[in-house]
Amino acid sequence: MVRVGVVLLPQERWSVQRERWRRVEQMGFDHAWTYDHLAWRDLADEPWFATVPLLAAAAAVTERIGLGTWVASPNFRHPVPFAKDVMGLDDVSGGRFVLGVGAGGEGWDAGVLGPAPTRGERTRRFAEFLEVLDALLTQPVTEHVGAFYEAHAARMLPGTIARPRTPFVVAANGPRTMALAARYGQGWATYGPGTGVGDGVDETAAQESWWGGLARMVDAFDQVADGRPVGRWLSLDGAPRFSLTSAALAVEGVERAAALGFGDVVLHWPRPSGVYAGDERELERLAAELPRLQALEPAPR
Repeated sequence: MVRVGVVLLPQERWSVQRERWRRVEQMGFDHAWTYDHLAWRDLADEPWFATVPLLAAAAAVTERIGLGTWVASPNFRHPVPFAKDVMGLDDVSGGRFVLGVGAGGEGWDAGVLGPAPTRGERTRRFAEFLEVLDALLTQPVTEHVGAFYEAHAARMLPGTIARPRTPFVVAANGPRTMALAARYGQGWATYGPGTGVGDGVDETAAQESWWGGLARMVDAFDQVADGRPVGRWLSLDGAPRFSLTSAALAVEGVERAAALGFGDVVLHWPRPSGVYAGDERELERLAAELPRLQALEPAPR
């Protein structure tokens, strides 16, 4: 089956957010997510709340859906205290938490705690971050001394409800991070290739180019995974056109994703303006199509 999820940006007070997280579950979606940033892009001067307490609150008002970070990164996380957060979210959610995790971008919050690393340093840091997180969440006590992190007698008791640990969905677009997704991930996540949208570029042509580039990325991940059973997760909103411009476009996107082997597809709750701007009624129309979409079988890879 194909599972469909919704990202809710952490911008509203909980009195508003509470009903949205409940609605995602009530409408029949399979998972719900929020970003893990200190601030984000051109929304840096708008309200932006912390990720972990938001997900804990969401876990308390939902019962069925998976809940996760889309995506956490080492930009401002140390694996030892973050593993405690992961274990706590796993516990509050009854094992429903999914850790979406990536190397970290070069945006506004990359340097809040100090100079941002180079791309090469960021990839090496990410590899160690995953190694330490994996160790912390699969054993009661961890010792580690590495290039970026240390952990001394780091205790992780009682461990996670999810076994052998909380699933990792690892965001990766290039070969080195794809290798990490294949090694540590229960899932590989991608936003697809660059959009190619700019002055004088036809949006429809850019959309088709994005799907073509995504197909090549899937082939590249198949080569890296080499038969390992790693799930495939796609953010439809990496494409040039926002998926919920219309429910029909979102349905088409889920169908095309399934044809490329993606078993999980993620899109964003429409915002009133700016990034991800759209009409919430299109989300409701998409929800009406969920039973048919969820019955799709992803193409085997």
